[in-house]
Amino acid sequence: MLKDVKKLSALGNRRLRTIIGLMSGTSLDGLDVALCQFIGCGKSTKAKLLHFATIPYDEAFKEEIRRVFAQKTIDFQHLTLLNVVVAERHAAIVNDCLKTWGVAASEVDLLASHGQTVFHAPKSLHGLEQYPNATLQIGDGDHLAWRTDIITVSDFRQKHLAAGGEGAPLAIFGDYFLFSQRGEARFLLNIGGIANFTYLSADRNPEKVFATDTGPGNTLIDAFARRLFEVPYDADARLAKNGRVDPLLLEILKSEPFFARDFPKTTGPERFSVEWVLAAIAQLPKATINPYDLMATLSQLTADTIAEALRRVAPDKRATRHTIYLSGGGAHNPFIVGRLKEMLPQFKCLPMQKAGIPGDAKEAVLFAALANETVAGRAGEGFGLGGVPWVSMGKISFPH
Repeated sequence: MLKDVKKLSALGNRRLRTIIGLMSGTSLDGLDVALCQFIGCGKSTKAKLLHFATIPYDEAFKEEIRRVFAQKTIDFQHLTLLNVVVAERHAAIVNDCLKTWGVAASEVDLLASHGQTVFHAPKSLHGLEQYPNATLQIGDGDHLAWRTDIITVSDFRQKHLAAGGEGAPLAIFGDYFLFSQRGEARFLLNIGGIANFTYLSADRNPEKVFATDTGPGNTLIDAFARRLFEVPYDADARLAKNGRVDPLLLEILKSEPFFARDFPKTTGPERFSVEWVLAAIAQLPKATINPYDLMATLSQLTADTIAEALRRVAPDKRATRHTIYLSGGGAHNPFIVGRLKEMLPQFKCLPMQKAGIPGDAKEAVLFAALANETVAGRAGEGFGLGGVPWVSMGKISFPH
């Protein structure tokens, strides 16, 4: 362990660090693996993506996670076992990627693992006055470190909770350090299972920066694609394009109080569930809806709630332009993206690649950036982002 401690100490003073970022989102598509190089830290951070891959999960593994994902009642033994199983699966994927890329584990300084969220419980969702904000991710860091032989930083969200946040969204920190651009007001919109965006002001003032969830992204669309059509997701929005938006159902869904709450806010599939949609359908005159129309309506719900959230952010008078940079699985959905462009003509809408990082890799790169800050940053030096003091995040696991 002494060797690992000395290595970790030296990393903070190095000019360049090589870090792998791992991200497994609520959509359960697979594991994003990003091998990155970082120079500097904080506002001076420079990042370069060396290699990237998304390794899809097989359906059996997805079902294992769904047994505990966003469920209030679970088999606790199964959750305990999955904490190890997820870590070992992720470690095997990392080792396979390194072999494919021709990179030795000894060439990697850190492994940054988000883990797999299984339950997100901010106080605004659970409503229990005597309990705090909470969240839970599985995929133990010690197992990852042991299996990969790389110092691992994991469980990032707990420090954010401890400092007064809701544990999400965390993208704000990496977004601010890597993507702020003087003269351009940027909205970094990630349409994952849940949609969220980071607002970066044109003057790079950290006090103006915030990140917020907007509501469902792909989570409901994917759930009903599986339930009604036995496909994992609505590829190219073919299902939604074959339906018509039901205005009454859309109105019922949009009456959810979460959408009217002030920013920043966070949510998850615990709130926006299949049961929530079925309860809304039951309020329709016929208490039923054509499956294709439902897919169109859920897709419109995602687009509407994103657009309405973006409109609520006052225009930045110092900006020469306002630009949306798209990432996440929803960035590949032509129905959602097309609707956003129609509803937000005042914004320029570009893929995340135009800001320097491919959209599919962005979340994994951002967790690598958080690990970079953990070992090299200067957390606590007098500023905060999104109403939370800047704190180093992540627990460190040594391989030896």
